Order: sequence, then structure tokens, then C-alpha cells
Amino acid sequence: MVPSSLQVAARARDLCPGLALLVVLLAAVTGGASPGHAQIQRHPTGVNVDAMGATTVFITFGNLEGYVPAEALWCGELIPASPDIGEKCDRGTLFGSLPLRFAQGRPSGQQGFTDIMSIPPSVARRAYQAALDGDESSFFYVRRFVDPQGIRPDQFVSVTCRMAGGGARVPLALLDVRLGFATDGAVLAVAAGDVPPPLQAEIRYNGTGALVGRWEVVMPGEDPPTAADLLTEATLPVELRGTQRRYTELERFNVFLPPTGEIVLPGPDVRTLPTDRSGMYQVLLRIEASDDKEGDSDLAAAGAGAGVVPAGAVAGFPIPPLRYFVGGAGTVGVSGARLRALFPAADSLVTGGEPVTFTWTPVAAALLYRVEVRGGDGARVLAALLRPGSAMYRAPDWLQERAGADVVEWRVQALGVGGAVASETPWRTLRLER
Repeated sequence: MVPSSLQVAARARDLCPGLALLVVLLAAVTGGASPGHAQIQRHPTGVNVDAMGATTVFITFGNLEGYVPAEALWCGELIPASPDIGEKCDRGTLFGSLPLRFAQGRPSGQQGFTDIMSIPPSVARRAYQAALDGDESSFFYVRRFVDPQGIRPDQFVSVTCRMAGGGARVPLALLDVRLGFATDGAVLAVAAGDVPPPLQAEIRYNGTGALVGRWEVVMPGEDPPTAADLLTEATLPVELRGTQRRYTELERFNVFLPPTGEIVLPGPDVRTLPTDRSGMYQVLLRIEASDDKEGDSDLAAAGAGAGVVPAGAVAGFPIPPLRYFVGGAGTVGVSGARLRALFPAADSLVTGGEPVTFTWTPVAAALLYRVEVRGGDGARVLAALLRPGSAMYRAPDWLQERAGADVVEWRVQALGVGGAVASETPWRTLRLER
């Protein structure tokens, strides 16, 4: 069994008080590691975190020597990990584990690992409640590292999380980013040559400092960005920051984020948004790393290289793009109003052999349109899906024959994310003359 550094110091005091100081120093250097197993290091060793909400921090682990990261936990107290190395969480004081959706860690540097510690609000609330009940006002983030061969003991490495009132001196990090046009939809259809409405980014963040970056656009036919391309630059290890794919730059920005936690970042000049080619465009918000001494990571201190890595504007998630669709010259512009059926009018008569054309007002919320026709008995006769930007559908010639009735009803639905109905028109009666 491998004793912890505190246990070593206690035994030293009992055996020979004069050697106590020397033993404590040696234990601090080795981290309580057994011979042949160097202790994994980290930087920063402690950080300020928001006591009432989410916090994201860039952490470098070094001196891995073949170890790979396993789970990460938050807890209120540590206990010796013997026979493993380091100190692990006391299971009775667990606050939570790192969610998979925030797992952005990557190998980095020289035998290093870049970890993005994204503390959920639920963990912060539990830690805060424990402090109110008399526990310490700090808690711990513990990452376990394992030997893939299963020969060497596991290593537990902790980072102290100090709760700061009001988020004082918390690293600059993005907590949520939402891109949108001035209209109410995620996908916008515009006619070729038209100017789209203004766009913006609603950003929630921790800390304070400079937000530096650029707006880019992905043209139709270009390879779409990967999840790694959509991360902020500060979320990646320093050697990977130049590998993110770049697209057509629209505009750069450099704004100061005050310690208010929220900001609305204006988008690029709408005249720079291309609409000359038909197809789907994607507007990207690319956030570059900025200097932030509260969140910078020292590679040398972690044993993962040399130099200090700037980590201002780190984020534990990829920033989703904003999409808009450009149609042909005849594309109908997007209406900000709700979906309305236009033609045929209610109770209209369509003579035999005459094609039936349905039209409606387009809405920005539509990812797809669905046109439905049902017979007098309520059975579906026709259903068609159309791309956003469409505002007209010509029914096939067999509609009257398949309807089998003189009166049918029709409606249009605007479908959003996941096929959910964002808006729909009331059923409208249509009379068919045979």
C-alpha cells in the first residue's frame, strides 16, 4: 500500500521530528508516488469558479508517460487513493461528473492532455449548499488516469475550485452562444441578390476581458465545418489551433466584455452576406484565443512543454452555425408573420382537368414545408415535403381521381427542428369539379 504525503509526514514526526520538514518537502515533490511512477502534474492547480452558475476552465495535465484520462468528478473532500497514486474523491461528498457533451479534452504537448473543465450549474449549486451547511467554500475537480496495459496503478489528480462571489476573477469563458437573424427563425430563405436582415449573437459568459474573432461564411458546395472547426480557438491545445479550417471572412471584431455575464454581439454588415448563388449558406462565429491571466495555463509547470497557453474565451461546446438559403430569382421573400394559406381561397371550385396549385406566405421558422390534402372522410389523399424558400406547390394530375370525392380539405405546415410543427394553416375547403 502506498501512503499519501500526509501519512508520510505524520510517520516522520513520530519517528524523528528533526526529519519531518525534509520528508514533507520530498513528499511534496514526489506527490506521494511510489518509486518508478512519477506523479502526473497539472496547471492551474486551483481556479476561481462561479458560486452560483456554470464555469469553464482550460487545464493542462502533463508527465502522463503513457497514462490516458478516464472519468472526471467533482467532490467536497479528498481521501488517499492507496494503493493507487494521489488523492481521490470521498464518495460521500460527490457533487457530479463531467457530462459527455462537454468532454472536449485532447492529447497535447509533450506527454500532455488538455482538459476543458465545464462545471454545470447543478454542481455549483451543490457545492454552494454544502458551504452554507458548514463545509469548506472550495471543492475539487478530480481526473483519474489509467494505464492502458493495466500494469501501473491508477493516478488521481485534483484541481481546487474556489467559489468566488459574483464570479470575481473567474476565467473568461463562453457559457452559451446563440446566433440568429432579426426574424424569428433559424433558417432564412432569401431571393438571389436580396440583402438578408441583420444578424447577431447572444452570448452568456463568465469573467471579463477581450472577445476577439471574426465572422465567416461557408459557401454552397464547400465542405462543411467539423465539430472541431466550430470550437473556440482557446478550447483547443495550442498546437491544434492553426488546424481549424477557415472560410470566407466577412468581418473582424474586438470588443470588451464587462463583468455583466451577457452581451449581444452585432453581426457583420449584411451587405457582405453573399446571395449570388443558389443553395445553403452557413454563417460562422469564430472566436480567437485572448490573453486572460485568470485562465492561462503554464505548460512547463504541468510538465507538458514550454510556454504559457492563452485560454481567454474557452468554451465547452461547438458554436452552431447560422444557416440561410438562397433560391432563384423567383424565390419569395421571407415573411416575419405567421404562416397563411393564400390560394386556392376557401371553398374555391377547381374545374376538371385544371391543375391545382397551392400557395402560402413563407415563414423564417421553416426548415421544411408539408402540404397535406385529405378527403371528406378525413383520410389523407396527398402529402408533400418542400424545401424552405418555397411558397408554391403544384399538385399532381391524379389528385382529383385519388380524392374520390367532390370536396377535399388542404393545409400547409412549417416544420422546424426534428420535424416539429412550428406553424400551420387551418384546414381550407376545396371543391373539385369532375
